[in-house]
Order: sequence, then structure tokens, then C-alpha cells
Amino acid sequence: MATTFEEVKVAGEFITIDLLVWRRFKRRADGIVDRILMANPELATAGAYLPVGTIVKIPIDAPTPGAVQVEAIRLWS
Repeated sequence: MATTFEEVKVAGEFITIDLLVWRRFKRRADGIVDRILMANPELATAGAYLPVGTIVKIPIDAPTPGAVQVEAIRLWS
């Protein structure tokens, strides 16, 4: 299945890839930053903050969050 991307232009200062993901999906999405870096290899050399005017391809579909199992800790057995 091919991934569809939308292009977003960085319009402010101190914008990171994580912030773009948060603004797009309103949650943390595992693996989405890796997908963005694969679609935009030049971003890896841009530094922590993206330069104003940079065009970033962001996947339209976010990975579905997986169920996280947490083991209960019992203080007294």
C-alpha cells in the first residue's frame, strides 16, 4: 500500500518534527518521525529546529497505537 503525503510549510521559528507531528495528529505516534525522515532525507541535516520556509512531507495516515500491556507490581504477595 502506498503512503500518501501532505506537504506542510514551516511558518514559524523553533519548530521541530515532533511538534509538526503533534499539531497534525494531536498525539504521539510511534514510528511517524522515522517515516517523515525517510520521506524527507534532507531534514536530518537541518538541525533540531527546522528552518522557516522548509517544506515537509507528512504522512496522512498515522500508525495506529498498539495496545500496551503493563504488568502489575504487587508489593505484598
